[in-house]
Amino acid sequence: MRRNAALMFAAVALTVLPGCGSAEEPGTPESGAAPRVATLQSGAASAPSAAASKKAERPRERLDMTPEEYEALLEPYNKCMRENGYNVVDSRKKAEVAVAGSEAEKKAEKANQICEPQFLPLPPWEKDPANPEARDFALDVVKCLKREGVKFVEVSEDGISIALGGDQNDKRSITLGMDRIPDCEREVAAKN
Repeated sequence: MRRNAALMFAAVALTVLPGCGSAEEPGTPESGAAPRVATLQSGAASAPSAAASKKAERPRERLDMTPEEYEALLEPYNKCMRENGYNVVDSRKKAEVAVAGSEAEKKAEKANQICEPQFLPLPPWEKDPANPEARDFALDVVKCLKREGVKFVEVSEDGISIALGGDQNDKRSITLGMDRIPDCEREVAAKN
């Protein structure tokens, strides 16, 4: 394995080095000008602007957000939906109801295709399917809920959601679980 790496390095060096300089290039000792050294360009002229190179990221919800903070986080998405023809549910105004097959549903789907990828907040990192530790987080939340007296609770089939109530839809487990989930999530997140 070590021999293959050495051969690969030698092949790359033999391929790259001949192109590093020639007597006809300005800046070589033969031309009388100061030698030039190959460097990575880092000037503003060679790099795209920060705004152009950084793709806008969707906002991310946090476990400790208040309902008011989440509403504020959601406002750019709601604004985009309104601008694209769908009157989003707003706690301050009456909105269209997107019933299956209705014109409102078609408008909502069309607007959402535009707005979701840009503005819909991502879930908290602890609950994001892209997080390889999300399942561990969910398992720890379930343990916390059980300590808090929730009898019927488990991680859902998706591996990151919490299922309350069991097969019998135990009302006490659902009610207590819904009440205690935010505290357990914050407790588990604080430990990690």
